[in-house]
Amino acid sequence: MPTRRHPDRDIDADVDERNLTVTQRKHEAAGVKAVMVSLKRGLESMGLLRTTATLAKLNQRHGFDCPGCAWPEEHGGRKLAEFCENGAKAVAEEATKRVVTREFFARHTVAELQAQPEYWLSQQGRLTEPMVLRAGDDRYRPITWDDAYGLIADELRALDSPNEAVFYTSGRTSNEAAFLYQLFVRCLGTNNLPDCSNMCHESSGTALIDSIGIGKGSVTVEDLILSDLILIAGQNPGTNHPRMLSILEKAKANGAKIIAINPLPEAGLIRFKDPQKVHGVVGDGVPIADEFVQLRLGGDMALFAGLGKLLLEADDRDPGSVVDREFVADHTAGFDDYERRTRDVDLETVLEATGIDREQLDRVAAMMASSQRTVVCWAMGLTQHKHAVPTITEITNVLLMRGMIGKPGAGLCPVRGHSNVQGDRTMGIWEKMPERFLKNLDDRFGIHSPREHGLDTVGAIRAMRDGNAKVFMAMGGNFASATPDTEVTEAALRNCALTVQVSTKLNRSHLVHGRTALILPSLGRTDRDIQASGKQMVSVEDSMSMVHLSRGSLHPPSEQVRSEVAIICQLARTVFGADHPVPWATFNTDYDTIRDAIAAVVPGCGDYNRKVRAPDGFQLPHPPRDSREFHTATGKANFMTYPVEWVAVPEGRLVLQTLRSHDQYNTTIYGLDDRYRGVRGGRRVVFVNPADLESFGLSDGDRVDIVSEFTDAEGHLQERRAKDFAVIAYSTPSGNAAAYYPETNPLVPLDHTATKSNTPVSKAIVIRLERA
Repeated sequence: MPTRRHPDRDIDADVDERNLTVTQRKHEAAGVKAVMVSLKRGLESMGLLRTTATLAKLNQRHGFDCPGCAWPEEHGGRKLAEFCENGAKAVAEEATKRVVTREFFARHTVAELQAQPEYWLSQQGRLTEPMVLRAGDDRYRPITWDDAYGLIADELRALDSPNEAVFYTSGRTSNEAAFLYQLFVRCLGTNNLPDCSNMCHESSGTALIDSIGIGKGSVTVEDLILSDLILIAGQNPGTNHPRMLSILEKAKANGAKIIAINPLPEAGLIRFKDPQKVHGVVGDGVPIADEFVQLRLGGDMALFAGLGKLLLEADDRDPGSVVDREFVADHTAGFDDYERRTRDVDLETVLEATGIDREQLDRVAAMMASSQRTVVCWAMGLTQHKHAVPTITEITNVLLMRGMIGKPGAGLCPVRGHSNVQGDRTMGIWEKMPERFLKNLDDRFGIHSPREHGLDTVGAIRAMRDGNAKVFMAMGGNFASATPDTEVTEAALRNCALTVQVSTKLNRSHLVHGRTALILPSLGRTDRDIQASGKQMVSVEDSMSMVHLSRGSLHPPSEQVRSEVAIICQLARTVFGADHPVPWATFNTDYDTIRDAIAAVVPGCGDYNRKVRAPDGFQLPHPPRDSREFHTATGKANFMTYPVEWVAVPEGRLVLQTLRSHDQYNTTIYGLDDRYRGVRGGRRVVFVNPADLESFGLSDGDRVDIVSEFTDAEGHLQERRAKDFAVIAYSTPSGNAAAYYPETNPLVPLDHTATKSNTPVSKAIVIRLERA
């Protein structure tokens, strides 16, 4: 199949920030406008026929899984349009007809491409053949696949230790590719397997393993629909998980109340207009939040500690009406310490930390006390704080006290981001996999996996910075733009002997390179994958532990593009030789053989090939949800007790959170508009409370530099600077501010990480604003 025609000129993508305009923010999400935007993006990138054919298969049983978020589908029949606006944008990005060929790289030096914004890079189209940037050269040039594999193998063999190599994984990788990738890395002799989860939900996994023995949420979609109270904390479903809104609408129709806890009044938390229903087209839609708790950044732990105190006091007034004493006695440990600490919580401190008033705190507590089926949902608004792990255990404590684990319509719901980030971890993408998994791996393949824990994302950056890691390979993602402390991270990558990016599209990580750099073009979720045994399928795991198949149907952008499975298998054969005990050639030929290996190695995945072919796939076991079993050191669910922490605002400063625009997903920038927040034509903006602007002598629309301040390990005050942002007066809590990433990633110090999880603290950055 020939490569698609490429235009004689590069794709125009205007990113002039002088075009920035600000309008009134929206008070509802989705609706007809979302449909029109989805179709427009599809038509621009894919054309009419390709758009129609592709969207008809998105999230369908015999189609492909969305390459965007990990929100699950309901069991049973699915709607024809089982996707959201941002899912359609993600497909348009991947299934675009635009291509990047060797002629593109011949026209542009790396220095010229480095000067282009991320949005411009992604708009150029799909990568079509392997490219190499050799030491001293100024541009990428074509390389054969065999030579690319040989180059990587030579660099790996030249290392003094396998631990001098780092292997990153994004959340888009399939279960099959993730399983083989970690197998290759462990055969090589290292556990250096950082992934995107290190930067988003690592705090959730860490907290939940401590509390309930498994680092995953305990609810299903059906539980949300059955619940009578849903708390949504630090999450913006209208932009980041729009399909969740239809589930919230069903829950409300069943009588559920919803409490939104967030610093910003996001459109998706206010009102939802389902474009597949009459009231979403010609009506006003459905109100979502019954109570909006506009919380100060970092005040979530104090909020739930205060709610715990009020719930205990409500139970004092009517013993047994609030605290589930039977569940606590039979299934938990540590309640006495938790109760003692919680009764001592000072509610005045809670009000100061949260910024809310006592009346609202009492209302929320009363709603929780009367609820029989409570679900708490959260996302990165909670996980990217210094005290993220204690915050999530505090939420868990409140639900344990009420017996809300292992009960229909109740439980814990960390809402994961990227489409298969949870599946990657299940398949072994973790720097510290448990012994049971490693032993199963060794027994299956006759290898010896290393037991020494490897590097997470922050640890990998430090190792590359310090010269202790010399080869960096990324299976998907955009490491340079996704990580904190941009200047430090880029210098670390440039310190490598070799950087390898397995990618579908051009991004900044291709331009922040080691002395030698490779770009290896891979199939996307929408692409047809044909191997020697025929057309292949892959599997993915959603945010609620459902595993199902994904089948691409589009012709790849060129014959030179390889599946991630094929790339890993061919690289392994080059590195280890044909006599290696792992059957890499067989895995490459038939992905069913990979799934047979997964069944033998991964707990909960027995009979994988059969179960994953069920109409809706299958659900992985979750002992707390399924049988109220807790595989912890105590054999019970643990009340974890920490001192209450919150984020104070220094005098004359603000605390900044980084967030997504409605026109992006993670580091992929779909466009320059944030329709819900009223921003058009630009991204370098900072949202600030009007009273704070006045106190700083600033006006709406002024241009400022954002300067972050932090104390290093030696006690010295350090700064980072992001230049030239437009100030927007916005309804944020006083003392707080918000701005988009990756533009603000330079402000996040590398060592500013969450306790225990080591997640970068991107939601609590002390800043000052200086006129530009």
